Amino acid sequence: MPHIHEKIDWTVDVLIVHEDKVLLRKHDKYKVWLMVGGHIELDEGPEEAALREVKEEVGLEVELMSSAPEVSEGEGYRELRVPAFMNIHKINDTHEHLSLVYFARALSTDIVEGEGEKSDEIRWFTKEELDDPQYDIKETIRYYAKAALMAATR
Repeated sequence: MPHIHEKIDWTVDVLIVHEDKVLLRKHDKYKVWLMVGGHIELDEGPEEAALREVKEEVGLEVELMSSAPEVSEGEGYRELRVPAFMNIHKINDTHEHLSLVYFARALSTDIVEGEGEKSDEIRWFTKEELDDPQYDIKETIRYYAKAALMAATR
């Protein structure tokens, strides 16, 4: 999806848990382990973007772990699920992403990489494997992944 704004875009990242493992994908362009995710498009909310990105990138059906209050102010008003984390990070010298990080439970482990969405590798990690130096997982990704695993046991 093209950028919506030249300086900043809203994005979603999703940490998917199944049993005692969390899913990460090795990005084909950046060669680092990342969460599933991408841009929030103009015609969708963050929750829809999270579910769409998961389906596009790894083909999984998931349930987001957070919930939204069941209140309403009427038509045109909707409560949103609170993300587990939020961050802002530079993509290049002139563009940033403001990212909403969600946790989700996978309904199966049957990964199907989407067309146009390429990963060097997609893998389910245990908590111990997240710390294994051979994978060289960035500190933030490890922190979020371990938090997702903890949240899934509650």
